[in-house]
Amino acid sequence: METEKRKIEKKQKVLLGGLKQKIHIKTEDDSLPVLLFLHGGPGMPDRHGVMEANTDLLDAFTIVAWDQRGSGGSRWGAKQENLTVERFTDDAAELVDWLCGTFKKDKIFIIGGSWGSVLGSLLVYRYPKKIAAYVGYGQLVDGAENERLSFEFALTEAKKAGDAESVEQLLSVGPPEKGVYKGGMSGLLTQRKIMMRYGGHSPKADKEKKQNLVVYFAKSLLKSGEYSIGDLLGTMTGASFVLKNMWPQVAGINLAEACPEYKMPYFIFDGRLDSMTPAALVEDYFDRIKAPHKELHWFGNSGHNPIYEEPEAFKKLLREKLNVVAAAERERGAIL
Repeated sequence: METEKRKIEKKQKVLLGGLKQKIHIKTEDDSLPVLLFLHGGPGMPDRHGVMEANTDLLDAFTIVAWDQRGSGGSRWGAKQENLTVERFTDDAAELVDWLCGTFKKDKIFIIGGSWGSVLGSLLVYRYPKKIAAYVGYGQLVDGAENERLSFEFALTEAKKAGDAESVEQLLSVGPPEKGVYKGGMSGLLTQRKIMMRYGGHSPKADKEKKQNLVVYFAKSLLKSGEYSIGDLLGTMTGASFVLKNMWPQVAGINLAEACPEYKMPYFIFDGRLDSMTPAALVEDYFDRIKAPHKELHWFGNSGHNPIYEEPEAFKKLLREKLNVVAAAERERGAIL
């Protein structure tokens, strides 16, 4: 007898590391495998992007988006002393436990972009038992080297364009030292604004010339309808609160050293044109790490977010790879 499909769409708070944190769950059938999205920043929730752009995955997965500690719907009550990479990793592990218990699963899938790819990698390395596979995009692998290359890209492109003002701004905040810019978060945002102007975030440079990272982020939030007033206030205050406190930690991470060997399939789906988390670093990292199965796939027309820039190709590949993993896990008796 077939089990009746149970549809769920729910926003709720879950207690993680002593702080109530907001998640959004959406499924057409709660027996499907769970796919947990980890957003970037740190401090920049993407519930709106996940829920708006990935409804076409609902025939294959239960999708979950989470506002991490200090951001969005998880802003209020977050304390500065708990804004650490270790605490975020533990929060993520507690959420995995909660999802496995709630949906009666042995394992779930993790997908992370940008900072979320660091958090995801640390999560699956430290807490592998309940993870079926990991997928990263905009994969950040070495904070200090990442910023050196991203800064060089922005400076080179500004010089080529004869953009003296941008060159002056960049030299006033960089080059970064150990991944940290002069002026802290302000310096980082200056570099990001100019890097985006010249297509380092996305090949759609003409569109981005009139935007900076804060404007780009704020517009997408406000248009979405995903967030309550409290969530929006939490997002706008939390982005600087989290990023300011955590960026030096993120900049100090070298994943190949921190996580040399994974115990589950490990996939990277990266944009060739990414200069925010430069693609040039990814291949060496991929060659150095060990996993029972690993694959690196390039999206030639994408920058930092191939899931949004080449969505059909990205999600076709995602389904294909995770379906194979799910089938293998079920053969071993695991419930996904």
